[in-house]
Amino acid sequence: MARYAPAKKSLGQNFLTDRRIVARIIGAAELTDNDAVLEIGPGRGVLTRDLAARAGSLTAVELDDDLAAALTAEFSAQPHVRIVHADAREVEIASVIPSHAPYKLIANLPYYAALPIVRRFLEAERKPTLMVVMVQREVARSMTAAPGGMSLLSVATQIYGKPRIVASVPPRAFRPAPKVTSAVVRIDVFSQPALSHDSIDDFFTLVRAGFSAPRKQIHNCLQKGLSIPRMDAETMLSHAGIDASRRPQTLSVAEWGSLYAAWRLRYPDTDANAQGLRED
Repeated sequence: MARYAPAKKSLGQNFLTDRRIVARIIGAAELTDNDAVLEIGPGRGVLTRDLAARAGSLTAVELDDDLAAALTAEFSAQPHVRIVHADAREVEIASVIPSHAPYKLIANLPYYAALPIVRRFLEAERKPTLMVVMVQREVARSMTAAPGGMSLLSVATQIYGKPRIVASVPPRAFRPAPKVTSAVVRIDVFSQPALSHDSIDDFFTLVRAGFSAPRKQIHNCLQKGLSIPRMDAETMLSHAGIDASRRPQTLSVAEWGSLYAAWRLRYPDTDANAQGLRED
């Protein structure tokens, strides 16, 4: 086995070492020898080795120079495994997933890069059919929340797929140990978004406005967040069949879709720039 460099604090590296968690990730991915897999952040290869043994093809994208070189050396004799030295936040997706074949994405993500990477692949033209990702536990809970505990991140995940928490992962499962508990999330990605919309940017502008003051009633959030008259906010909510006194965290993804349709009817010329999965 190749020699792997120590963790680099500057890259937020915490290497998974617990084989039980590796098994949970592999089980959640439901791999067959026909699957094409894209792994983000292979690190020292603890998960990569199991993926290589089960998948039909594996492409692993690693940002760290030393780790990418060590992985390339270790897997050089396995032609179905390709190591790509690149930043997953910027790499051209078509260059790491050949042809138009379906693929699964599996990732143990640095905390600072987790949401940008998840967002990028959920919103991509070539989405994976399934994602199994390691994130902070609080992020996982927000991604999978039900109405009553929803957030911008909940909506922005669930419009693209059905997420569920597979496992909670304690700090001792990593070396070095992080200061927070992690979780493995499986997202069954929809072939098309759960809601139809004419502009995803405008949709997320509306949702972001709705969560601008989560403790307030939804009509107040919309009035302030969209800079519109109170009467317009209440009219939109009425058309969407939503009680104006509800809190934004109680709205389902479907209700946000109805509210968006009412907003576009009221303001058809809206021009917006959304932030997608970014938490405000």
